[in-house]
Amino acid sequence: MAISKILYMKDCGGHFHGKHLKQALDYVMNPEKTQNGRLIGGMNCQPETAFKQMMDTKKEFGKVDKRQGYHLILSFKEGEVSPDTAYEITQKFVKEYLGSLYETVYCIHDNTDHVHSHIIFNSVSFVDGRKYRYEKGDWARDIQPITNRLCEEYGLSTIDIGGGKDEDRDYYKEHNDYRDGKFVWDKMITRDLDACILQAGDFDEFMELLQNKGYEIKLGKHLAVKPPGMGRYRRCKTLGDDYTEESIRRRIEEEDLSFYRSNKEFKPEIVKCYVRRYKRARLSGLQKRYYAKLYRIGKLKKRPYSQVWKYKNEIKKMEKLQQQYLFLVRHDIHSMEELASTVVNLTDKRKESSAEKSRVYRARQRCKSLFDVAEQMDELQSAENSFQMGDKFFTEEHQMWMELEAKLNEEGYSYEEIKKLREYYREQIAHVSNKERASTKELNLGKAIWKDMVSEETDVTLLYEDKTQEKTQDKIITKQPKR
Repeated sequence: MAISKILYMKDCGGHFHGKHLKQALDYVMNPEKTQNGRLIGGMNCQPETAFKQMMDTKKEFGKVDKRQGYHLILSFKEGEVSPDTAYEITQKFVKEYLGSLYETVYCIHDNTDHVHSHIIFNSVSFVDGRKYRYEKGDWARDIQPITNRLCEEYGLSTIDIGGGKDEDRDYYKEHNDYRDGKFVWDKMITRDLDACILQAGDFDEFMELLQNKGYEIKLGKHLAVKPPGMGRYRRCKTLGDDYTEESIRRRIEEEDLSFYRSNKEFKPEIVKCYVRRYKRARLSGLQKRYYAKLYRIGKLKKRPYSQVWKYKNEIKKMEKLQQQYLFLVRHDIHSMEELASTVVNLTDKRKESSAEKSRVYRARQRCKSLFDVAEQMDELQSAENSFQMGDKFFTEEHQMWMELEAKLNEEGYSYEEIKKLREYYREQIAHVSNKERASTKELNLGKAIWKDMVSEETDVTLLYEDKTQEKTQDKIITKQPKR
């Protein structure tokens, strides 16, 4: 049995019209609820870029305001359907109900006891620019009949659209209370009921404890409660057989702390409740004048301004001296000659690192044609995945994918091997670039120390030439024949 309901996303105003639409798409495509994205599909759009495509359609037809999209939910009976079967039913529903007029994303969530699907589609048709219009009676005339027929094809139970069965009406009522949004009340209410049952000595005390927690209680044919912040009352019997009025009275007499310690079925759970936080309102003009007057008459003291700016130059000097000291310690420098030799060696290292970087760039350039093919395949990856999942809309993209893959095979590579090779060169370039930056930084630090220690007329390059001349003279002396 699958029950359908339809919601819509409002306009958030000129600053971000499609905010609610984007939030809904992000929520339904959560990898943790869709088996890492395996249970996500798209019709007339790519799920990864669905929001951009929907907004582009709105801009193209000049309909970026008002209702942004619609959200259909198909809820299946617990234990009656597998996620893959629910995916097939949802896919067929989207094709039949929305056809080829609207960009649609559909997902299956299997993270709850009830497997359910979410269908989000654009409010504007990308074909003719017409806006989807939901009329009263569309649910009973179009949406639920399609759902019932698809359930019959798969041997699932259906619901009476006229509302003849009490079981179906209660099931629909339960799912209408449940919203796959930011607030899920069931666990919070059952947690509070369990706590009050445990503490209460009789039913009257149980009612009093609930009221102390902020609950509103309605007694009648069925016990109903409304926690603070919830829009309407919730019948306790819809939370399970343990929460009817008769069961609660029985549990008050039987359960205590020893009962929970002995029964392993009851386990503590952390219940999350997301609370919307509102921005602090700005002061009005009158409020600003009032606080300004309080400052002037001395009722409020001004915060002292920071005095860090006075010591900014001293801090820079201290950091510079610390870096220079650490440089001398790293290279074990005790004289000007050792400093000059270190600067010469660092110059050679910088040249070596630059040459190594050039070699890596040249090696990568030789594979440029292969990388260009891989980049084209990257752009077609989403379309190829959709084709492999059965979406024939991307047949043309699939043909392009096969041609590009054949090019790589002719060169003796596969798409995965080229991706690994591209990643290897990316890591190598990052490594040699970091190495070159580090050697350049160290060389500049040595030159700065030299400049501070000697006169401006003396240059490190001159000393470098002297060093090289000394080396060549030493070689000449060692090669002279003995007399």
